Amino acid sequence: MSTSITGSTVTTRDGTSIYYKDWGQGTPVVFSHGWPLQGDAWEDQMLFLAEHGYRVIAHDRRGHGLSSKPWDGNHMDTYADDLADLLDALDLQGATLVGHSTGGGEVTRYIGRHGTARVAKAVLISAVPPQMLRTDTNPEGLPMEVFDAIRAGVLHDRSQYFKDLALPFYGYNRAGATPSQGVIDTFWLQGMQCSIRSAHACIAQFSETDFTADLAKMTIPTLLLHGDDDQIVPIGASARHAVELLPQARLVVYEGAPHGIPTTHKDRINADLLDFLRS
Repeated sequence: MSTSITGSTVTTRDGTSIYYKDWGQGTPVVFSHGWPLQGDAWEDQMLFLAEHGYRVIAHDRRGHGLSSKPWDGNHMDTYADDLADLLDALDLQGATLVGHSTGGGEVTRYIGRHGTARVAKAVLISAVPPQMLRTDTNPEGLPMEVFDAIRAGVLHDRSQYFKDLALPFYGYNRAGATPSQGVIDTFWLQGMQCSIRSAHACIAQFSETDFTADLAKMTIPTLLLHGDDDQIVPIGASARHAVELLPQARLVVYEGAPHGIPTTHKDRINADLLDFLRS
C-alpha cells in the first residue's frame, strides 16, 4: 500500500493513520516524541521555532495520541518506517530531525534504515541510543528488572503508574524541586491516550533495541542534549556512549537536569535548538 495524506493524517504503507501537526514556513524541523507521550509534548519548541521562521512538524507515534492504535507494528523498525512515510508524503528536504527519549531512538533508526537524503541535521535529547539494556557488550546499561518493573506498572494500574512516573521524569522527586501539577496532569493525559497495547509493547523497543550500527550511519551534524540527573535514561548509559559512536556529534550536558528537559528547561532547549539550526 502506498502512502497518502488526508487532512492532518498520513496513511502509512501498512494502512496505519499517523496524525501530525504542520506549522509555519521555512526549513523543516521534525519532532519525534518520547514514551508514552505524543506530538503535543513538543508544543514549547514548535511554537518557538515556528515564530522564528521554521516549519515545524510533530507526529503521534502509532498507538499514541490521535494516531491509529493497531495491534501490530509496535516495533522500532516500524516507527522508523512511519517516520519515513511522513517525510516522503510531505516531500521534506533538508530537514532537521529532533528526537526525545524513545523518539531519539526513532530518529536514529530512521537514518539507519532510510539514510540522510531528506535530512541535514539531527538532535537527540535525553535519547535512548545506543542501548538502554545491560548486556555483555553493554555493561553500563540498566538491568532487565528495571524494564520488567515498568511493564508491571503499566499492566497493574497504568493510570496511577503514569502519575507516579511523572515525578522522576521531570525531577520533581528531588530536594528543592517545585512540581507543576499541570505538567504532571498533562503527562498523565498524554500517557492515557496511548493504547495499553502500544504502551506495553514499546517498553521492549526503547530498552532492548541496539542502535550502535545506526549511530555509525549518522554522518550528518548531530547535537546531543542530556541532563546529568536523568533518572529515566541515565547519561552514562546513553549520550556519553552515543557521542563516541557518532561521526559528527557534540554533547551538551545540562547539569542537574532531569529527563523531561524539553519541558523543565524549555527556554534553554529552545535557544540551543535555534543556535544549532542556524549554524
